[in-house]
Amino acid sequence: MINVTEAKKLILENANVLAPVKLSLSEAAGMVLAENIYSTINIPAYAQSSMDGYAFRYHDWNYKTSLKIIGEMAAGSNETVLLSTGDAVRIFTGAPVPAGADTVVMQEKTKVENDQLYIEDQDLLQGANVRPAGSEINEGELAVAKESLLMPATIGFLAGIGITGVKVYPHPAISIIVTGNELQTPGKPLQKGQVYESNSYSLLAALKQLHIKEIKIYKAEDELVKVKQVLKDALQQGDIVFLTGGVSVGDYDFVAAASAENGIEKIFHKIRQRPGKPFYFGKKENKLVFGLPGNPASVLTCFYEYVEPALKKIIKQKSGLQVIKAPLATAFKKAAGLTHFLKGYYDGKTVKPLHAQESYRLSSFANANCIIKIEEDVTRCEKEEMIEIHLLPQ
Repeated sequence: MINVTEAKKLILENANVLAPVKLSLSEAAGMVLAENIYSTINIPAYAQSSMDGYAFRYHDWNYKTSLKIIGEMAAGSNETVLLSTGDAVRIFTGAPVPAGADTVVMQEKTKVENDQLYIEDQDLLQGANVRPAGSEINEGELAVAKESLLMPATIGFLAGIGITGVKVYPHPAISIIVTGNELQTPGKPLQKGQVYESNSYSLLAALKQLHIKEIKIYKAEDELVKVKQVLKDALQQGDIVFLTGGVSVGDYDFVAAASAENGIEKIFHKIRQRPGKPFYFGKKENKLVFGLPGNPASVLTCFYEYVEPALKKIIKQKSGLQVIKAPLATAFKKAAGLTHFLKGYYDGKTVKPLHAQESYRLSSFANANCIIKIEEDVTRCEKEEMIEIHLLPQ
C-alpha cells in the first residue's frame, strides 16, 4: 500500500489535458478557453444613448434658451440625422447619437412646449448619457484571455462582440461500470440478499456539479469474463473509466485482473486510508481507470479526494475542494497506520465528526459539508485542536 500523498501525486501526474476542440458558445459554457479571443469590431460601433431623452450639442444650450426638436432616433434606426445649431432630437436607449450631438439629457429633466425643448438639469455635463464608440471594447483589443473560465457573463460578452464559437479544453467522456450481483435498481422490489445500487447516482450527481455531461453507465456481473468485456467496451467509449466495487481481494473481485487483461497499466492498488483502502488506479495510453471501492461512503470519499482534483486538472480548472483548518468540536481517537477521512459538519466556527462513519453508510454523508482529514500517524485529536478539513462543493 502507498500513502495518501503518494496516491494523489501519482494520479495528478498521469492526468493530462485533452486536445482543444471548437464548440459553439452554448456548448462551451462552463469550460475553459484554449485561445485568446480578440474583438474584430468596436463595441458599441457608434456613439449610443444610454437612456431615453434628448440628444443635442452641449454648447448650443446656455441654461436659458430652448432647443428645437427636429425628429427622433429609436434603437436599431439607421436613419441619418444631422443637427444644426440649436437643434435637438428625441432619442431612446441604445439608439445612435446623431452626428453633431454630444450630450443626452434624460427625459425626466426636460419640458417640451410647441416642439421646443427646455432642459431643467443645471448639473448636466457635456458628454452625459452617451456611450462613446468603442467604450466597451475596440477592434483588435483582447476580449477574453486564454484559460479563462467561460461563465455566463463571459459567454454573453463574447456573443455581444459577434463570436459564435470558441476553442476550449473539452470535458472528458466518462464511463461508469457498476459491479456486484447483489445490486438492485432503485424502484424495483428487493429480493433476499440484494441492496439498492446508489453509487452510479452519487457519481452522476458529482459529475454534474463539474458540468460533465457525456456519461455512460454499464453494469457487470461478478464474473471475470463479464467484467473484462464490459471494461473493454467502456474504454472504447470513455476517456475515463470508473468501476465501483470488485477492487478488493475477495473471490468475486475481478477489477484488477480484468484491467490487466485489457492492457491497463496498474499505477497503484490500495492506499493506507479509511475508508477506501482498496482504491485502484491505472492507465491505458491516455485513458485513466479508477477502481473505486463498492461501499457508498468510500466511493464518494475517493471521488472528492482523488478523482475530483484529477478531473479539474484535465478540464483546466482549480479543484473545488477548499482546504482550511478548524478546531474540533469533540475529541477523536483512532489507531495508527491509516489516514482517516471522516464525514464532518463545519458550522463556520468548529467542525465535528458526524455519526455513522462506516464506509457502507451514506446517511451521515448526506448531512456532511466537509471531510475531516486525520493523518495516519495520529492516534488522538483533542477538543479544540486545529485539524485539516476539506469543504465539499455545494
